[in-house]
Amino acid sequence: MSEINKKKIAVLVSGSGSNLQSIIDNVENGNLNCEITYVIADRECYALQRAEKHGIETLLLDRKIIDNKLANEIIDSTLEGCKTDYIILAGYLSILTEKFIKKWDKRVINIHPSLLPKFGGKGMYGIKVHEAVIKAGEKESGCTVHFVNNEIDAGEIITNVKVPVLEDDTPETLQQRGQDKVDINIAKSPEEIQKIVLEREWKLLPRVVKQLIENHNSK
Repeated sequence: MSEINKKKIAVLVSGSGSNLQSIIDNVENGNLNCEITYVIADRECYALQRAEKHGIETLLLDRKIIDNKLANEIIDSTLEGCKTDYIILAGYLSILTEKFIKKWDKRVINIHPSLLPKFGGKGMYGIKVHEAVIKAGEKESGCTVHFVNNEIDAGEIITNVKVPVLEDDTPETLQQRGQDKVDINIAKSPEEIQKIVLEREWKLLPRVVKQLIENHNSK
C-alpha cells in the first residue's frame, strides 16, 4: 500500500499502554500497514511515554482540568485535522459524548476483558471484571472487541476470544489465561502476578484493526 493510501488510526488511553504497545509493535514490524496519528490520554499515564518513545504525537487532556465535552471537541478537531480513519480505545476510561460517537459511527472500537454482553457496563473494567466472573461461577470468559455506541460496552460486537474458567481460578489467573501465556510461577505475590499480566497484550486487538483496515481498502 502506498503512503498516500495508508490508513490512519488514533489510540485513546488512560493507563500503562500495553494494548497501545501491541499496536505499535505490529505497525513497526509491518503486520499493521497504517500510521498512528495521535495517542491521546485523559490523565497522566505511562502510555504517553510509550508513544513519545516511538515518535508518535501525543495529547494530554487531563479530565481533572478539562471538561469532558470540551475534551471530546478537541479530540474530534485534532483527529479530523490529521484525517484519522479509525479510533482505538485501549484502556480509555472516559466517556465519549453522543455527538462524538454519532460523527465517528463505526469508526471507534474498544476492547473489553469479558464475553460481552456479560460483565460489561459502568464500573466493569480491569481486575473488577475478572472478580465478577469468578464470583458468578462462570465456566468461560474472554475478551471482546466491539464498535462503540452511546451505551457502555454495548456496541455491535466485532469478535471475541473465549477462555475456560477453571475451578481453582482466581481473578488474576483468569486475567492471565485470556492474554498471552504468562509464567505466573515466578511471581511471589498477587501484585506481581497482576503486573506481569498487565504487561501482556491481547493479540486480538491488532488483528481486528488489521481487518478493519483491509475491509476499508477493499471498498
